[in-house]
Amino acid sequence: MMLQTLREEVLEANLEVVRRGLVLYTFGNASGIDRQQGLVAIKPSGVPYEELRAGDLVITDLDGRAVEGNLRPSSDLATHLELYKAFPSIGGVVHTHSRFATAWAQASREIPCFGTTHADYFHGPVPLTAHLTAREIEEGYELATGHAIVRRFAGLDPLVFPGVLVIGHAPFCWGKNPMDAAHHAVILEEIAAMAYYATTLNHAAPHLPREVLDKHYFRKHGADAYYGQPGTDTRR
Repeated sequence: MMLQTLREEVLEANLEVVRRGLVLYTFGNASGIDRQQGLVAIKPSGVPYEELRAGDLVITDLDGRAVEGNLRPSSDLATHLELYKAFPSIGGVVHTHSRFATAWAQASREIPCFGTTHADYFHGPVPLTAHLTAREIEEGYELATGHAIVRRFAGLDPLVFPGVLVIGHAPFCWGKNPMDAAHHAVILEEIAAMAYYATTLNHAAPHLPREVLDKHYFRKHGADAYYGQPGTDTRR
């Protein structure tokens, strides 16, 4: 069986978003990429998570051609592949329909940065894509979704903004590896919930001041980061 380690990592990322309550039934998917071989492992379409095994994952190339696996890959494969092509720094992608993040996407609103939890992970508002045209939807919905995300990230670093809200749809998140992407999906849902409650309690809730945003983001990221212990994952 090809890419056993990557398969295990992608399986764990898929199971993590279930454990954290971000996925109902078969909604959502996670993938990972082996950059050296140019191959992607992704959840098969419609397979219940409680039945999912590493051997069930589908291996494809970056053109979407199946290399190994007997099951049909996730229907969102084309979106994942477009992100891997456009964002060479990422190694994993996770898509969920988690409640609060999806609510912001359906409300056609980016998530403003109201507090320091948000600032620890996103150096500004969580981006929101534009609507697809009827032609884009007709000619290739999932691929067009990937294109919409990439267009929204023109001038943005995907590791500084590790997720996006697809308008009217739901979030996609990514990271340096599949579990990093799952971690960001969990954090995005928490950020979305906090922002919802903040705006419910105060419709005029102020955005976090820029100097506080910068302080919290850069104490965890970049050359001068000092949060946590040397050699450990400083995000948590």
